[in-house]
Amino acid sequence: MSNTPKTTPRSRTMLAAGLLSLALGTSALTVLPFTGQAQTTPGQTTPDTAITLPRQAGPVGFADLAARVAPAVVRVSVTGQAPAAAVAEIPPELRGTPLEPFFRRFQEQQRPGARPDARQGQRPGQPPPGQPPQGRARMGQGSGFIIDAAGYIVTNNHVVGDAASVRVELADGRELPARVVGRDQQTDLALLKVEAGSPLPTLVWGDSDATRVGDWVVAMGNPFGLGGSVTAGIVSARGRQIGAGPYDDFIQTDAPINPGNSGGPLFNGNGEVVGINTAIYAPGGGNVGIGFAVPSRMARNVIADLQRDGVVARGWLGVAMQPIDAELAAALGLPNQRGALVAGVEPNSPAARAGLRPGDVVVGLQGREIATPRELAIAVAELEPESRATFALLRDGARTEQAVTIGLREQPQQQAEAQTEAERPDSLGLRLAPAQRPLPNSKAPAGAEAQGVQVAGVDPGSVAATRGVRPGDIILRAGGREVSSPRDVMEAVAAARREGRPAIALQLSRESGNAFVALPLAGQG
Repeated sequence: MSNTPKTTPRSRTMLAAGLLSLALGTSALTVLPFTGQAQTTPGQTTPDTAITLPRQAGPVGFADLAARVAPAVVRVSVTGQAPAAAVAEIPPELRGTPLEPFFRRFQEQQRPGARPDARQGQRPGQPPPGQPPQGRARMGQGSGFIIDAAGYIVTNNHVVGDAASVRVELADGRELPARVVGRDQQTDLALLKVEAGSPLPTLVWGDSDATRVGDWVVAMGNPFGLGGSVTAGIVSARGRQIGAGPYDDFIQTDAPINPGNSGGPLFNGNGEVVGINTAIYAPGGGNVGIGFAVPSRMARNVIADLQRDGVVARGWLGVAMQPIDAELAAALGLPNQRGALVAGVEPNSPAARAGLRPGDVVVGLQGREIATPRELAIAVAELEPESRATFALLRDGARTEQAVTIGLREQPQQQAEAQTEAERPDSLGLRLAPAQRPLPNSKAPAGAEAQGVQVAGVDPGSVAATRGVRPGDIILRAGGREVSSPRDVMEAVAAARREGRPAIALQLSRESGNAFVALPLAGQG
């Protein structure tokens, strides 16, 4: 009988959350040394076809890196008004576990003033039986990092949201009020400003394009209110699209990210910021080793614009695009499925003025290969408005180049003072306006009141563009209700999200007749 002691695997608890949750934290991770090449037994030979690498020593720790960057990582706290339904309860999976106190404390910070109730079975902050839940002041927390000694701090847009007030706690313990310089919904980034009275320690941007799958990365943030937490992992993938917006281009990492880490930095081995931690994938709740960060290449341009004037200046081409499948490639006589097919050109747009036309396939921009509509949307957005750019096209089977003067894309809610525009349902890629004309093919008399809501524009690469919505369409119904103003569409989208629907159905009218289209509601949770 063996005397070897038996070990029982430790059960793993997980936080209840949505399929894709906005991240607000990280948790600790022990880094073990490794070698980059497997050992062979004596006498064993390695086949000539085997892939081998030189022996490499793994990292022995990140203590020096963490000590160097920690002074520039901050805690961000916000206060505002939230409905009672937005305040979550303790997930059953955590009750009675060591994680319950941490989660309970985090949730109590979301509802200041709530007191434990003595009535059995009633949780803290829950109203008495028969009393409807009330809206309440909420407090949320996230992370951020200093990029300018004058007090400019990067965080996520969803961390600050429409907060009534924002405060920043520095690594030295000082707590300062912060001003929101600007916010960008499209990339979920925001810039804050504090007045510290003296220069602050700063971090430097790294080159996210130079990161490779398998590279070590370190995250730092404020999980569950536990500031100064450091986690480590590797880059699991690049260029991830998770449905958060038209410019999805996330770095995927297995460095643990949990509630409290949103807006915190993701470092490379040199202590340079290569990403901003933004989202987690959590089908059963909690961190399961898949987190997402906005790459520094995109973030530094957005933050520079916000710091300059509080507004993000994105390039605009004015085309509707669609991907190319095998059937389309064969029908159009294309050599492969790479490129972005121009499905439509907006009148008086930069594309129209330059002579681009439906059927063109964009395969390159300024020497950069374009394989998908999303790549084209991101590349155009990064161009300076009024700059000249050269597009490589496939037209009628021949390759050609076309110079285009890039326009300026209108941006929703870029400044702290701006309200959400009624003309743009968030993240769907639609620009809406009151209908100015009777329905197509209608028999309405002259001067009759227009019906529905007109689609004034569609963002290239957006959810609406990929589902075939185009400028000039008239939206008659949204989510089962008739609409007569852009605000009606906004409210229908918001209601569908609150109900947890995966998509919203729009009834469209155009010259060819009426049809329904389903638009996925990206970034729920």
